[in-house]
Amino acid sequence: MSAAPSAYLVTQSLTVLVPVYNEEESLPQFVVEMDKFLAQTPVATTVLFVNDGSTDGSLALLRDICRPGTRYEFISLAQNRGLSTAIKAGIDHCRSTLIGYIDSDIQTTPLDFLTFFEFLPEFDMMNGIRAKRQDTLVKKLSSKVANTVRRTLINDGIQDTGCPLKIIKIEYARRVPLFHGMHRFLGALVQLQGGKVKQLPVRHFPRFAGTAKYNLWNRAWKPLVDTFGFRWIRSRWLNYAIGEEQRQQAQAGRTLEG
Repeated sequence: MSAAPSAYLVTQSLTVLVPVYNEEESLPQFVVEMDKFLAQTPVATTVLFVNDGSTDGSLALLRDICRPGTRYEFISLAQNRGLSTAIKAGIDHCRSTLIGYIDSDIQTTPLDFLTFFEFLPEFDMMNGIRAKRQDTLVKKLSSKVANTVRRTLINDGIQDTGCPLKIIKIEYARRVPLFHGMHRFLGALVQLQGGKVKQLPVRHFPRFAGTAKYNLWNRAWKPLVDTFGFRWIRSRWLNYAIGEEQRQQAQAGRTLEG
């Protein structure tokens, strides 16, 4: 028998963002795996697919999956804008206190979200570390090089920034700016706001179906360029804290005169 959820979790809600770009082969099995998590999660959870201008049958599948009465919803971008934009669009359309993120290719399992919950509310972001990665040699090497270069240049301490399994508190997610490659710096952007990031190993599986959308170009050179962009943003980042506040209660309506 599982332990009762903490008082904190009872008061929280979670939206799991799922960017989708030409994943019609994976989506049916993804829902099977997500349903397992929805049956166990101690947090009120909604799944929000973000269709990033897919050109296959993904959008038609999403319309069928996200029927009324389910815990699935979707938004569809007018055209393909890339992973960073899809994630930011999802954040902008969330109504929950926590934001989750997972890819639809089923290389990670949503069940590993369950291991994240016990570290909330102490940490402001949970970030997975893919253990025993089931990827091609080129993909693993290029990711390793990109992660090493990024950590050297910005020293954020995030071991696996590309891991598609994260939970972020909404107040930190809302302040994430949209820029090219933003998805590679979510942990660093939370830290930039003064937030605490916890990293945990998660399971990793071979791709269920379809093909990867990335190559050596966007796994090596583009992350290097994006890292210099982040350094520019970091050098100009400002935070503030409210020291004292006294505000009048908003009026429910207005009295018409004349």
